[in-house]
Amino acid sequence: MLRKLSRVLFGDDRSAGIHSTQMGRRKLVALGFAVVTAFACPVAAQQRTYFVYVASEAADKITVVRFGPDGTVVDREIPTGMMPTDIDGPHGLAVSPDKSYYYVSIAHGQPNGSLWKYSAKDDKLVGRVTLGMFPATLDISPDGDFLFVVNFNLHGDMVPSSVSVVTPEDMTEIARIPTCTMPHGSRLSADGSRHYSVCMMDEQLVEIDTATLKVSKHFILTKGREAGMNGPPMRMPHADHASAASGHGTQAPAPGDISCSPTWAQPSKTTASVFVACNGSSEIVEVSLRDWTLVRRIPAGAGVYNLGMTRDGRLIATNRRDQSVSVFDVESGTELARVRTRRRVVHGVAVSPDDRYAFISVEGIAAEPGTVEVLDLGSLTMVGSVDVGPQAGGIDVLRTVDR
Repeated sequence: MLRKLSRVLFGDDRSAGIHSTQMGRRKLVALGFAVVTAFACPVAAQQRTYFVYVASEAADKITVVRFGPDGTVVDREIPTGMMPTDIDGPHGLAVSPDKSYYYVSIAHGQPNGSLWKYSAKDDKLVGRVTLGMFPATLDISPDGDFLFVVNFNLHGDMVPSSVSVVTPEDMTEIARIPTCTMPHGSRLSADGSRHYSVCMMDEQLVEIDTATLKVSKHFILTKGREAGMNGPPMRMPHADHASAASGHGTQAPAPGDISCSPTWAQPSKTTASVFVACNGSSEIVEVSLRDWTLVRRIPAGAGVYNLGMTRDGRLIATNRRDQSVSVFDVESGTELARVRTRRRVVHGVAVSPDDRYAFISVEGIAAEPGTVEVLDLGSLTMVGSVDVGPQAGGIDVLRTVDR
């Protein structure tokens, strides 16, 4: 079978030489993931059921979505928040490495927001801690010992904000690290030694050393002005980004605006680099971690917003202004597919532990419900969708169960 596949991809005429081989390799990039899936995912894998948590910011609700042989359904809903006359705004969500707990950032408060800890066994609230203004994206270290939460400060003054560090066992904030204006996209490196976030209004990528809990580097992302530097980030003018602040990435930049307006940082799982979603310029910027320099700018969908990554080197990007999700091969920078979603304002992505599916949260518009949509990473098609609470955002995979 492999010999037959080689003939299909590369051709029988060996005299065609290098050109024929290169053409075949390009075909392999486009077709190879489906082939790998066919070999790596036996029929038994199709009987797997996935449980996914998603937070709906406009409904004060956490939904557990079940996807498996019986389709995509809502398994249960958990109310959250404490203000009965106002929206508390659950925004970010992360499941602990041992799958015993999940954590939800509550964006609104009086004035500060908070981080809530729930038991995955019975969805009971077991702890919470007050953080900064508008806690947003969060991530948990691989050993489960620390949570990093960006304080986005959407409703405050246009001033530098921070990243909160919390010990999940006792829900204590042990550090609040100053970074820059409107931090977002909290993600840790695979070994947990570095934390990355971006500042939507300051055009910068920020690296925190998790041993010292201090900012170690920053990188300016504006096109034509890219530069990596040591130490804390710089203050930047905000006049060019007023629309980005008001629309949180849903509004297109003004003509001639070269700003990145970064919304996410995703450390690579296959190379020594970090990928940044430039929501303003609709590009993905790759920065080398070895020498802290620009590697390349990859054209992306309109308003690229959040990023996720598989262990075999595919990058999944949600396109906030394009009603779509893109899948990239990071080695070549090729966009393998751009898949349309049911609703608009595409938000988050969570990749299943077996790299088989990407679960996409979509906010919806006005009175529309949100959705969780299921992207098959083998066929690169949508294979499931279910309505959840409006403004669905933070999303993570709880567990998988085999029949």
